[in-house]
Amino acid sequence: MSPKISKITRKNKFLEALRDKASDPFAVKEGKFKFGQLKDNVYYSDWTEQSFLSDSSRKEVVTRTFNFSKLKYLAGIAMFILAILLGRAGWLQVVKGEYYYLLSEDNRLRAETIEPKRGIIYSQDFKPLVRNKANFVLYFRPIDLPRNELVRDNLLRQISRILEGEPPINNDIFTIFPDNSLNLVSDNASFYRMKEILSTVKIGSLESYQPLFIVDNIEYEKAILLTLELPNWPGVFLSNKIRREYLLPTDNVPAVAGESSLAHILGYTGKINEEELKNLSSEYSPIDYIGKSGLEYFWEKELKGQPGRKNIEVDALGRQKKVINEVPAIDGYNLLLSLDFDLQRQVENIVTTYLKKSGLKRASVIILNPNNGEILALLSWPTYNNNLFAKGISQEEYNQFLNNPDHPLFNRAISGEFPSGSTIKPIFAAGALEEGVINEKTSFLSTGGLRIGEWFFPDWKAGGHGVTNVRAALAWSVNTFFYYIGGGYHDFNGLGLSGLVKYSHLFGLGVLSGIDLSGEADGFVPTQNWKEQVKKEPWYIGDTYHFAIGQGDVLVTPLQVANYTATIANNGTLYKPHLVTKFLGKDNQVVREIKPEIIRDNFIDSDNLKIVREGMRQAVTMGSAHYLNSLSVAVAGKTGTAQWSTQKSPHAWFIGFAPYENPEIVITVLVEEGREGSEISALIAHDVLNWYFSNRY
Repeated sequence: MSPKISKITRKNKFLEALRDKASDPFAVKEGKFKFGQLKDNVYYSDWTEQSFLSDSSRKEVVTRTFNFSKLKYLAGIAMFILAILLGRAGWLQVVKGEYYYLLSEDNRLRAETIEPKRGIIYSQDFKPLVRNKANFVLYFRPIDLPRNELVRDNLLRQISRILEGEPPINNDIFTIFPDNSLNLVSDNASFYRMKEILSTVKIGSLESYQPLFIVDNIEYEKAILLTLELPNWPGVFLSNKIRREYLLPTDNVPAVAGESSLAHILGYTGKINEEELKNLSSEYSPIDYIGKSGLEYFWEKELKGQPGRKNIEVDALGRQKKVINEVPAIDGYNLLLSLDFDLQRQVENIVTTYLKKSGLKRASVIILNPNNGEILALLSWPTYNNNLFAKGISQEEYNQFLNNPDHPLFNRAISGEFPSGSTIKPIFAAGALEEGVINEKTSFLSTGGLRIGEWFFPDWKAGGHGVTNVRAALAWSVNTFFYYIGGGYHDFNGLGLSGLVKYSHLFGLGVLSGIDLSGEADGFVPTQNWKEQVKKEPWYIGDTYHFAIGQGDVLVTPLQVANYTATIANNGTLYKPHLVTKFLGKDNQVVREIKPEIIRDNFIDSDNLKIVREGMRQAVTMGSAHYLNSLSVAVAGKTGTAQWSTQKSPHAWFIGFAPYENPEIVITVLVEEGREGSEISALIAHDVLNWYFSNRY
């Protein structure tokens, strides 16, 4: 047999053996088969243990049909999903963990403010001028309100009906009827107002976790109805805040004040606004009340006290379950004023009587103690009812104040700026004596005025006052004398503009006095640079003459005039004027005392001030203020007539102090458009001093 035939024979036998092996059901087959592939009508997988038949579709098979090679794809998908979950968890737990922790804690724990009692304000004899009254305030916590708009509107409707004095709706706020029957009840003004307020807050923002003020000064009966429904109203709260009520303690029986001159002193409180909330400390919340003007504003921190805090655990509706911890509030200090209430009332009665007789409407009076700067009475007229503002004034009522040409909200006693008229002459007389420009014997001839070129600067008396020294010039308010000592004449050199400015500043003009009231103005002292820059004009000698007699551009406040009058009266000490003398704690125990504060002293020789006081005394005994010479006590004074308009009457001033030898009281009176100071202003001062020394001295 040839080798080739032998090789073919062996191959045929091998193939025959394979066929025999394939037909053997008990033969163990090995090899790799593609998953799911059918071959020779037999199904193969990666491993097989079966009754192996050629037609596997009709036989039982024990086999593994999953391809493990595909696990890598599933593992990749699983790892990707796990990475997303872990990343999200890391973001929530690590990056934003503190934020969401605080939010979750805020859902369970709430920090509430415990409001302290606001301090009471007393007159010098402990008469209460204010009291605290319960003020029910409705507010929302937007995050706790129902999210469903229909449910929320139903809640607002129920609240608005109570606020409008209508009977509440007897249905569950969470019930929504298919026929929209919730709208069968007509919506009122309160409903739309609450909707508008809520629209300003985005639910879910940090702002939505803060109290949202809705309405205050809710009547007691309505507050009770609201309180009964609160357990069923998520996100709705009723707080008992403090509202101020301003009093007139007449006959030791406090009565609620109407229009009173105390309004400009006490001021009033009102709901905090956004700007104030931003600028004030974190101790304030959006539903707090703060001082808006007067003493209430200036001493806000001392009157308010220190709020307390309590941490409470709440339920799903935001209602308190238990108190976790609590820090009690510290009540505000009571204020004891230097104000003499009875004197204040008399000043108000006297001024309003004279104004009515004269057909005038605006005036200011300041009375203070020259020995320490304590203010005994302060009047700005016309005035207003500060209880209107404390209760919450309507826009219509507020517009009436704004449109009033006499501006009753304006405290003209400390904020009004007026030409001083002749009341400024005593400080320039003192300055001229101090600088050696004149002495007590220096005299000038007054013939009715001075002429400079084509300009004539008149005296108030035709023909003049004759030969006049400094005492007579003050007594009769001789303009010619002050033209000389202010701007000079021919070969006589006066103080000049620089001297007038110097002594204006030394006596407190052009700067704030620092009184403990809001809104003080600083007046104005003109200078050459100011005129050149603002008016684009040079400074003329006529400007100096006008300045020297209190006309022209110089402006003063009644408080500044009272303060420099006190400086002359007490022999040269300029005090900081103030109203509060003591801070009182529990049971009105003195916590702190306000000591007299000296702004400036020893800047004028006492002998020079003595000469000025003598001239002011002569103004009463024989000069322009002679009407006050009838009083039982010796008074020194000075009248002033301040021109400010070519169309209207000049302002009328009077300044004075008494007793002359040992001054205890200084008075400044300004009647706007009152014509002559020797007329209405001196008469008012006479009646006030007469009452004071009959009842107080």
